[in-house]
Amino acid sequence: MFKNIFRIFGIVLILGLLMSACGGQPTPGPTPAVENTQPIGEPTADTGEEQPEPTASGGGAAQPTQETAATPVAQVTSAQTAVPVPVTASFGETLSTVQDRGTILCGVNGQLPGFSFLDPDGNYSGFDADFCRALAVAVFGDPTKVEFRSTTTQERFTVLQTGEIDVLFRNTTWSLQRDSELGFNFGPTIFYDGQGIMVPADSGITALADLDGGTICVQKGTTTELNLADVMATEGVSYTPAVFDDVNATYGAYAEGRCDAVTSDKSQLSSVAKGVLPDPDAHVILDITLSKEPLGPLVRHGDDQWFDIVKWTVYATFAAEEYGITSENVEDEATNNQNPEVRRLLGLEGELGAKLGLSNDFAFNVISQVGNYAEIYERNLGEGTPTFIPRGLNSLYTEQGLLYSPPFR
Repeated sequence: MFKNIFRIFGIVLILGLLMSACGGQPTPGPTPAVENTQPIGEPTADTGEEQPEPTASGGGAAQPTQETAATPVAQVTSAQTAVPVPVTASFGETLSTVQDRGTILCGVNGQLPGFSFLDPDGNYSGFDADFCRALAVAVFGDPTKVEFRSTTTQERFTVLQTGEIDVLFRNTTWSLQRDSELGFNFGPTIFYDGQGIMVPADSGITALADLDGGTICVQKGTTTELNLADVMATEGVSYTPAVFDDVNATYGAYAEGRCDAVTSDKSQLSSVAKGVLPDPDAHVILDITLSKEPLGPLVRHGDDQWFDIVKWTVYATFAAEEYGITSENVEDEATNNQNPEVRRLLGLEGELGAKLGLSNDFAFNVISQVGNYAEIYERNLGEGTPTFIPRGLNSLYTEQGLLYSPPFR
């Protein structure tokens, strides 16, 4: 009996080994490999639905191999695929508020010739003021639909944070802290500047070391004040800061001889020397640059639609200069220019304005009523003005400058 049992066991064992050697159960013929030419996340040709990514189980989805399970697969989205954009609760609020009000509240300096100041007729003029008008044209098609709010260095951020203004165009330096901690977004830099020092021409001062033990006038609450302290500490130069709240007080003290020097952005020093001080030739700006000062518009965090509107209004002035489109020839360009980029810029093709919540011809209106960047610059800071500042870095990238617009597409 035991011999029969061992004999049966042996036969079963041998059959099992033979089946294992042959690959176990019979399998169907090989399935042809299919190349996946559709990137993950692309809409399918027939349904428009996204193809599912491989999952670990269920739903008939393909089971990942050990290799694919170990390597995350990034979802790829075609440039032509519309992807829902998550928005914050405040998205669109600023434009809606501005349109209901009928004007844009634009914060400016108000005391800086060439940038923003009251002219003899009581109107705000200057480089920054014109960008406020450009934004009004983009939104309303009318450069008069802007109310200017003159702000000090101390209050400029508060009035933006609290909604007392919609945008700040006020020779304000872009820095990490302002961009993050204060709750702002900076638009494109519209003026690349650097901090300098101005002294009386007959003072004999030519270098920082000559200011050792001296007094330097500076505005309170600015990057200028901090930069001066950093540079002087690095250079081992002792000095006494004389701190003032606004432009008029700062340069008034300097003009009265209460300071040995005054420091600010070089654009401001040049503007004040030529437009405010009684004898511009009696002062000289030292050939020293203490810092980088990229100046541009600010908006509050949260409303990305308004942020986009401010950005692309500025970029429209850059792009117009690049393509040679001015307030004088923009109508001819709209009629005759067949460059697809220009036609999109001017709203003749595509729906770029609608994507911002504006009319598609917003850039055309800005260029025709306010001008391109070169026109704005020349009108306020050009060679024929009392506040002439050579363009330098504020030239197009094609002319060794830093101005550069992303594509209008």
